[in-house]
Amino acid sequence: MVYIDLFAGAGGLSEGFKRAGFVPIAHVEANSSACFTLKTRNAYHALNEAGRLEIYYSYLKGEITRKELYEAAGGNTCTSVINQKIGVRDNKKIFNQIDELKGDHDIDLIIGGPPCQAYSYIGRAAMKNSPKKEDERTSLYLGYGKFLKRYNPKVFVFENVPGLRTAGNGKYLKNLIKYFDSIGYHLEDREWNASDFGVVQNRERLIIVGWRKDLNFSYPDFETVKNKYTRADIFDDLAKIAPDHKNTVSYYQTKEVNTYLQETGIRNGVDFVTQHVTRPHNKRDLDIYSLAIEEIRYSRRLKNNQIPEGKRTQKNVEDFLDRFKVVDHKPHTVIAHIAKDGHHFIHPDPNQLRSISVREAARIQSFPDDFFFESCKEGQYRTAAFRQIGNAVPPLMAYSIALKIKNQLENDY
Repeated sequence: MVYIDLFAGAGGLSEGFKRAGFVPIAHVEANSSACFTLKTRNAYHALNEAGRLEIYYSYLKGEITRKELYEAAGGNTCTSVINQKIGVRDNKKIFNQIDELKGDHDIDLIIGGPPCQAYSYIGRAAMKNSPKKEDERTSLYLGYGKFLKRYNPKVFVFENVPGLRTAGNGKYLKNLIKYFDSIGYHLEDREWNASDFGVVQNRERLIIVGWRKDLNFSYPDFETVKNKYTRADIFDDLAKIAPDHKNTVSYYQTKEVNTYLQETGIRNGVDFVTQHVTRPHNKRDLDIYSLAIEEIRYSRRLKNNQIPEGKRTQKNVEDFLDRFKVVDHKPHTVIAHIAKDGHHFIHPDPNQLRSISVREAARIQSFPDDFFFESCKEGQYRTAAFRQIGNAVPPLMAYSIALKIKNQLENDY
């Protein structure tokens, strides 16, 4: 079963669908750094299928260049990644590339979700101070629909934030449903928490599933799990590091792999890990981090107005009081803002006293340790990686969704 991934980002949603057995025809993404990430992951999958993963590991260790990796992987490693912005009206250039890639294949599925910031509560608050009357991103579902009209897939999966239901007093979701109905699709929207799919993170998401009106299909009955795992299960085997740690390759603190990391494939037999790197911090921030870590020991969050005036870095003590937040036993939602600072994602260990690393953020999102986040500029990936991770769909959540859709399609068709 083949699919197209729209607004693909780093490929978290796609990773889950690949794992479930779907085959990608194309990934469409506007961000250049994310496109390199997609290409590198394509290289991983191609080399894995060819039994030549040692080449991929050589790249992770810095022994060969990105160009050499892509050449070794061959095939559609690069050509299937389309670095273009999806438009509300004209996507002719993208259509031409996809048409060439798909050949005679029919498209079974389209997946993806437009940027969610316009629908999120934080994003909507930010727009109040903007001179624009409306965020143009709220109409990107029209661009998504253009691909449905052209390729007529059996099913589509549209991921976004629950705020889509209430944004614009509900008009955006209402318009979306009306538009997709007009082009021949039934759909249903339900809210889910990534934690229900085994992800060690409280991350609420709206998953819209649509299907062609001529099909006997329905919204899948996704199976949820009682998630007993915690932050310790995804952090404790990683090396203890300090702020501004730059070593791109590190080794695990223990060779033993706990049940969670093994069952989810986050650790998959390789003896090293990449991108366990951290940002630098100044002394004032670290003093505040110490206070926040002390508070979380008593199950309390440090509020900005509780910080002594001499240590406070922000004058405003009325809005955004939870600016500094420690990653608790059940981590809170990783967001793209982590690319700007780490104040909302403080590591709980006072002996490390830092914000979380790129790899720790990736693990919260359930990305496997061999997943490498790229940047347009080689060697300058930390900020780009954090942004991609914050915007991603957790692969483990995506896998559960993909598996149910695949089983339903195989049984019915």
